[in-house]
Amino acid sequence: MRILILEDDTALCRGICLALKSPEREIVLCHSITQAKESIQSFTPDLFLLDINLPDGSGLDFCATLRVAGYVTPILMLTVNDTELDMVNGLENGADDYMTKPFSLALLRARVEALLRRGAYGQIAATDRIMNMDGFVFDFETLRFEKNGQPVELSKTEARLLQVLFTNKGQTMPRERLLGLIWPDGSSYVDENALSVAVRRLRAKLEDVPSQPRYIKTIHGIGYQWAVSL
Repeated sequence: MRILILEDDTALCRGICLALKSPEREIVLCHSITQAKESIQSFTPDLFLLDINLPDGSGLDFCATLRVAGYVTPILMLTVNDTELDMVNGLENGADDYMTKPFSLALLRARVEALLRRGAYGQIAATDRIMNMDGFVFDFETLRFEKNGQPVELSKTEARLLQVLFTNKGQTMPRERLLGLIWPDGSSYVDENALSVAVRRLRAKLEDVPSQPRYIKTIHGIGYQWAVSL
């Protein structure tokens, strides 16, 4: 299992490496976006830890670039930018989680473990993993998603949200329940606004008119629902 850390603070890098060190893990350190891009030419990490302010650009832009390129690998942003807008921007650009500096290394380790475990999508029968309707094809085993024959790239958070809503289509899923299902190992640390951001991103990719969603409905005061039944 490989973790790529993109961080230009060498002292912090040493601390993170000590916190995450494990015989089963390979940690690849990069101090610039250029180094990170070179590294992923030869392997695909199981997790990205990205600083935002880097010598040759923004880790936020690199995060967005990874998503556009089709990477569904979990991404954890590490930054001194701690305003709500900064966090929303991070999530909207494809991050799965966000930690502000300074942070507890023990908490970082817990967040990393949660993200690495999040690859398992839950107990769904194999025959139900590929689902078709209204021009959509959702394959939750291979993370292949299509709309009208065109591929749709989803982050793991978006894919998990889609899976929970779609497999419970016709049912209203309360926000608290969704938080627990989408972030099963760390929902108590996740800002509730992260769910709104994930819903907005998913609508932008699946709905013809995201501002007037046909499928992902908001049930005001409760949560969300995939509104179309097979």
